[in-house]
Amino acid sequence: MSSPSFTMSVLLSLSLFSLCAFIAQAQVPANQTFKFVNDQEFGPYIVEYDGSYRMLSIFAAPFQLAFYNTTPNAFTLALRMGLTRSESLFRWVWEANRGNPVGENATLTFGTDGNLVLAHADGRVAWQTNTVNKGVVGLKLLPTGNLVLYNSKGSFVWQSFDYPTDTLLVGQSLRAGGVNKLVSRLSEAENKDGPYSLVMESKGLALYYKSANFPKPLLYFSFSERINIQKGSLDHVTVNVSPDTDEGFAYNINLDYQVGNTTTSGGIILARPKYNSTLTFLRLGIDGNVKLYTYNDKVDWGAWEVTFSLFDRDNSIWETECQLPERCGSFGVCEDSQCVACPSSSGVFLGWSKTCAAEKLTSCDAKSFHYYKIEGVDHFLSKFTSGSATTEVACGKKCTSDCKCLGYFYNRDSSRCWIAYDLKTLTKVANSTHVGYIKVPNH
Repeated sequence: MSSPSFTMSVLLSLSLFSLCAFIAQAQVPANQTFKFVNDQEFGPYIVEYDGSYRMLSIFAAPFQLAFYNTTPNAFTLALRMGLTRSESLFRWVWEANRGNPVGENATLTFGTDGNLVLAHADGRVAWQTNTVNKGVVGLKLLPTGNLVLYNSKGSFVWQSFDYPTDTLLVGQSLRAGGVNKLVSRLSEAENKDGPYSLVMESKGLALYYKSANFPKPLLYFSFSERINIQKGSLDHVTVNVSPDTDEGFAYNINLDYQVGNTTTSGGIILARPKYNSTLTFLRLGIDGNVKLYTYNDKVDWGAWEVTFSLFDRDNSIWETECQLPERCGSFGVCEDSQCVACPSSSGVFLGWSKTCAAEKLTSCDAKSFHYYKIEGVDHFLSKFTSGSATTEVACGKKCTSDCKCLGYFYNRDSSRCWIAYDLKTLTKVANSTHVGYIKVPNH
């Protein structure tokens, strides 16, 4: 007679075997499989980044899957938002293969094994969902803009909402243990990762600029004053929209968050449009700004509205544009969101232009360069980072001994020092004890 533990072990093994067999047998019906080839005529409408595009038949208003490119023969599989009826700009709100484009005659295949695969014309896989034999029985694009692969119970085996690039749609989250950041696009022409990131950290949200001269991303904004987590760690941050019951005709666009697995939660109202703003997305832009774009599908022309801008020229409730690292290009002084001056080694401020740049150093040898001083300026680093507590002389010595340091900034009133590996935008301030020292080659 077998022991109870042996019997239980056998039953468990049989159950696991049956479950595996069930998953293996579950497959996509042949009539729901597809293969799209990137070889059709280009669409006639204006799209974001001035791209060319080919629409696919996977559609759920106002979203549709497409191939698009901004440089010849370099296509991205993406989800566009917008309707042809409105003749407003199509915007790209999700991308599968940023930084790894495919060419003409590339294929998008959804087979009976439940895997969605983007491949080059020669068959090399560029991107896939990695859902082979995981019980997928179908694919659907939801009206929320979430592209999902689901099993026989209707549960999502894979969803595009788990893989944001630079955009969050309503209901989409940044998550601990998953994709916890947005990364900006490099430029309108080049579809690869840019230098900016919006990161969900354990205690809040932060914006970083990645310098080519320094390995660690540099903080240029923190939401800590609005999202202040004292205990526990953030589990997720989500863009949500809800009717404003007090006003009745307005909708609140929120940035909601939850701490750990607890019921502790909170949110920030970012905007309150006076129409149904469910069709909204949050975007980390090429310039490092964070904006909300709201689509009014009841409008035939001009359906898009910027309903929130974190760095705002006209209404600086949050931040002025001067806090954007590249607001004034590679070098310039910013005041009231405008680029007002180009510092020069002669000590005078010249008129700013896009060609404004610091003089290039020819050597790391301390004898080959000197500093010139700028009074009444802050570097973008100094607002949201504490710098180091040291003397002004020691701050200068630290920069001098660091080959990659382009200048240093010092607040005499607080005795704080910031070493700058990128100069970028300097903000004009009234406090003359805030000074900057810029390296310049000896002539």
